[in-house]
Amino acid sequence: MFGYYFSLALRSFRRNKALTALMVIAIGVGIGGSMTALTVFATLSGDPIPAKSDRLFYPRIDPRPMSGTSPDGAPADQMTRFDAEALLRDRNADRQAVMVGGSVAVESDPARGRPIIVDARYTSADFFPMFETPFRYGSGWSAEEDQGRAQVAVISRALNNKLFNGSDSTGRSLLIGDRRFRIIGVLDQWRPMPKFYDMTSDRFSDVEQVFVPFWTALSLKLGIQGSMDCWGDVNADPDGAQALNAPCVWLQYWAELATPEKVASYRQYLESYSAQQRAAGRFERPANVRLNSVMQWLDHRGAVPADVRLQLWVAFGFLLVCVLNTVGLLMAKFMRRTPEIGVRRALGASRKEIFQQFLVEAGAIGLVGGGVGLVLAYVGLWVVRQQSHSYAAEVHMGVAMLLTTFFLSIAASLMAGVFPAWRAMQVSPSVQAKLQ
Repeated sequence: MFGYYFSLALRSFRRNKALTALMVIAIGVGIGGSMTALTVFATLSGDPIPAKSDRLFYPRIDPRPMSGTSPDGAPADQMTRFDAEALLRDRNADRQAVMVGGSVAVESDPARGRPIIVDARYTSADFFPMFETPFRYGSGWSAEEDQGRAQVAVISRALNNKLFNGSDSTGRSLLIGDRRFRIIGVLDQWRPMPKFYDMTSDRFSDVEQVFVPFWTALSLKLGIQGSMDCWGDVNADPDGAQALNAPCVWLQYWAELATPEKVASYRQYLESYSAQQRAAGRFERPANVRLNSVMQWLDHRGAVPADVRLQLWVAFGFLLVCVLNTVGLLMAKFMRRTPEIGVRRALGASRKEIFQQFLVEAGAIGLVGGGVGLVLAYVGLWVVRQQSHSYAAEVHMGVAMLLTTFFLSIAASLMAGVFPAWRAMQVSPSVQAKLQ
């Protein structure tokens, strides 16, 4: 029966080409805009590390003074160097890593030309296994190299292509500033979206091109970049805000906890640590800790830009307008066929069959409109990729979004067709008799 109704829909399309084209365009334009906005939103709001997001946690404690307490009572979003090193030393998690962003000048050979400025990350050894960074060559460094302030580096695939033409560069030297580092690893393609491990800078930018041991970077005074919040005198120590006891939060810290029991135990550990620091006079506030999973942390930091959320709402509002316009067009189309409906009713067709026939016709319009919408969505995504946003190049429509396009288009057209189809099934055989 569905095939019969579909053939009737195709005949109807041929009889009313202009009206059918208007409905297809209305649905297609609404779907194209909605799927463009939805694809961007899905790209930016997805799980950046789905295999481990429920095992990676961002702990927060509150070393700040009582003055200036935030209205929501939330602790600081970053850690002091003292606290980060203390937590790292206690090693109460399966893995843990301290980190901060930086910027350095690098070159492979001074004779080849001027150095280039690249983003860097200063971190500890567990960073690479904890975040499952893929390696093209070599590996990360060890905890012993961390403590020994080894001058070793892991570089990105992009930097390896630029400096070494993509060859295996492990064992070769890299000049960082005026210091020579030994390359021990080259990352393969890796770009979590968003860059969840550091939400204080551009959360959608490429990963850093150079990774250096945290204490090595501090001892060599490599350039630090990122947000920093200080509440006391930072000039008492020659190292300033980066000193071990400086009253500043500026470091990101992550812990891997494999089970809910370990999560509960680690939260208790953070509370005990905060209480000990308060008893020692370092902390003024009562224990105030948070232990956020990856997705909770992204939600707390508002990972998806407000303008992207607004665009999504606007796009779906526009789709609703298109659906309402399609309701009017379907009503006009179906009511023009009142004599045909009366004849079918007089020949024994039930109201249910009339309703099904016209609902199938509305769905067929949605199917064609979905094809138009898909083309317009690809055009819209192409326009997005031409923009200067750091995430623009990563916005692509996968198979799931492609199927969603047709599902949403058919669903929208069926919604638009419900009321016109209901009105059509109300036509009585007697109407046609009177018209004769």
